Amino acid sequence: MNILFIGDIFGRPGRETVKKLLPEYRKKLDIHLVIANAENMHHGKGVSEQQLKEMQAAGIDFFTSGNHIWKEREIIPKLDDPKLPLIRPANYPEEAPGKGYKIVADSKGRKVLVINLMGRVFMPTQLDCPFHAADKILKEFEGDKTLSAIFVDFHAETTSEKMALAHYLDGRISALIGTHTHVPTFDARVLPGGAAFQTDVGFTGPIDSVIGLEKSGVIKNFITQVPHKHEVAGGDTVFNAIKIEIDEKTKKALSVEQIQKYLEDL
Repeated sequence: MNILFIGDIFGRPGRETVKKLLPEYRKKLDIHLVIANAENMHHGKGVSEQQLKEMQAAGIDFFTSGNHIWKEREIIPKLDDPKLPLIRPANYPEEAPGKGYKIVADSKGRKVLVINLMGRVFMPTQLDCPFHAADKILKEFEGDKTLSAIFVDFHAETTSEKMALAHYLDGRISALIGTHTHVPTFDARVLPGGAAFQTDVGFTGPIDSVIGLEKSGVIKNFITQVPHKHEVAGGDTVFNAIKIEIDEKTKKALSVEQIQKYLEDL
């Protein structure tokens, strides 16, 4: 089984980049399931239902998110709809709308458990422990022989927290890929217990920017410590993703391949 995971899709430039590149990659790499982090698709923060449909038409099957999932309020009441192909981090309180994990079928009908978790170090929201949250979900599916893979998007700030959770879950999951920083790390590998890991897959969006935002406003923020309006940057874009090959019988990853592609001005 081949899973392609696309890093945080940032605004219109990110969506246009996906539309241009994903059909080719899906065919060339024999991809059976495409997952993407959607929390920045709406002008850099949040996501709308229409944008999810737009990206589904481009070839994405399912979406994870993070702390910005609540920014576009139109999506919040729809998070409880079981037909919506989007989850929020599982370690939010149970009272929060939506779910943090879901079983998704790939193009051959094989079942993949997709889990979304969020880190606590340097993050603005007080959440439950992601380690305990992962344990609880995996216990629910313990012994489930219908699953072919278990994929985790860990939306976190620090490399140490991402690495620690990956090693903690190694041997029990197929992959843990980090998101949130928008900067790809050069450490994709298969851990000793068979879990594919990358500290951060990076983002898909405008590269001549500060993590997707137009530079001047962010620079003024740092210099003056006064809030300035932030806009999505334009110009050349980057597509960051990772391909994971998984043995469906053992649920262990066989290989990982980092993908980075630049596109001229969209």
